[in-house]
Amino acid sequence: MAATEKQPIAGAGPLNGILTWIDQRFPLMQLWREHLAEYYAPKNFNFWYYFGSLALLVLVLQIVTGIFLAMHYKPDAAQAFASVEYIMREVPGGWLIRYMHSTGASAFFIVVYLHMFSGLMYGSHRRPRELVWIVGMVIYLSLMAEAFFGYLLPWGQMSYWGAQVIVNLFDAIPLIGPDLALWIRGDYVVSDATLNRFFSFHVIAIPLVLLGLVAVHIMALHEVGSNNPDGVEIKKVRDPKTGRPVDGIPFHPYYTVKDTLGAVVFLIVFSVIMFFMPELGGYFLEYNNFIPADPLKTPSHIAPVWYFTPYYSILRATTEDFMWVLAVAVIALAALIVLSVRRARVKAGVAAGTAVLLFGFFNFDPKVWGVVLMGVAVLIFFFLPWLDRSPVKSIRYKGSLYKAALAIFVVAFVVLGYFGTQPVTTGATIMAQIFTLLYFAFFALMPWYSKMGKTKPEPERVTW
Repeated sequence: MAATEKQPIAGAGPLNGILTWIDQRFPLMQLWREHLAEYYAPKNFNFWYYFGSLALLVLVLQIVTGIFLAMHYKPDAAQAFASVEYIMREVPGGWLIRYMHSTGASAFFIVVYLHMFSGLMYGSHRRPRELVWIVGMVIYLSLMAEAFFGYLLPWGQMSYWGAQVIVNLFDAIPLIGPDLALWIRGDYVVSDATLNRFFSFHVIAIPLVLLGLVAVHIMALHEVGSNNPDGVEIKKVRDPKTGRPVDGIPFHPYYTVKDTLGAVVFLIVFSVIMFFMPELGGYFLEYNNFIPADPLKTPSHIAPVWYFTPYYSILRATTEDFMWVLAVAVIALAALIVLSVRRARVKAGVAAGTAVLLFGFFNFDPKVWGVVLMGVAVLIFFFLPWLDRSPVKSIRYKGSLYKAALAIFVVAFVVLGYFGTQPVTTGATIMAQIFTLLYFAFFALMPWYSKMGKTKPEPERVTW
């Protein structure tokens, strides 16, 4: 046999010849070994580690159901709503595919939010996984774009007016806003041109980006190794004979079996919602979206889908009076930074930046700052690896201060999400403003409270 040829694959049975032929031309078994059979993961994964694999499962589900929906959907303003009704009523199994896709959209965000929460708990954003976290956040941004572009496609009342509101947000950006909003719409109003470009992004562009990012995310994760509930690096303790992590076990078959159990439970819950309550009280499918889009009739209350409502609530909370509160908060944060650092250049930079912000607060429309805060509320997650200064990774060994801060952050996120679905009232606006401050305080004050809390020593080896 030539030196470049690979030996037959042992244990392949009747497929030995086929697999060997493939392996000689494509690194099939090498990929299998590196990412499954010989990829050693910590042996103390718990419930929270289901959500990474579940996110991949839902992504596949969305792509497959989206392909079948695209076969019958017509991206035309005059026919889009009717084509959705045709899928629901005339296409064999069309109602099932449509409900799988609509339920899957919300399920995707539920799984991703829980996946991000587990990362916050166990320090999955900390060194050496900064790049894994950053790529994951880019996936989250792409997922938000994918959901936004797909939101218009049913061409119902809420789809049309929700897209109108979101696109008009870009109009508030100084200088480039009007041209940017016009470019996104493809017209001066949300119209057939908007529907066509949104369909193109939703069906082709963003899914390709998502698939590439997911592959990079997994490759980056497998390069540095998976985190675990203890935050202990299992690569530090290896078997002297084999060189394998003592506290690790092969991902296959152990975690493929465990993840299969998680997938079965998830699919049971998913099926119950899909078959018995696909609208879920108007949160998964809004009732106004069963009415064809009418540019001449605005719904009494317009709100985006639930997974966007925390950020939408931050946008609505940014009023003229709230700018004074933000100014005080910025001054207090700047004073804290100046007192904490020693370098004169840093102090001067903080002072200059604060002056610019204060000038902008009272010289630009609060709507502009609402858009800015909404964007910052998402982008600030990218900086978590450098904001968290705790000497330990996992919440198991962090002090009560961090645990309380994380709990308040979760409550703030949920409350903001709730008020984002409700009509605007004075009381709701005040509550949204309070929880907006708590939301940003979690990140802004993290460099201090993450170091202040009393921590427990991390174990040398993983615990059960």
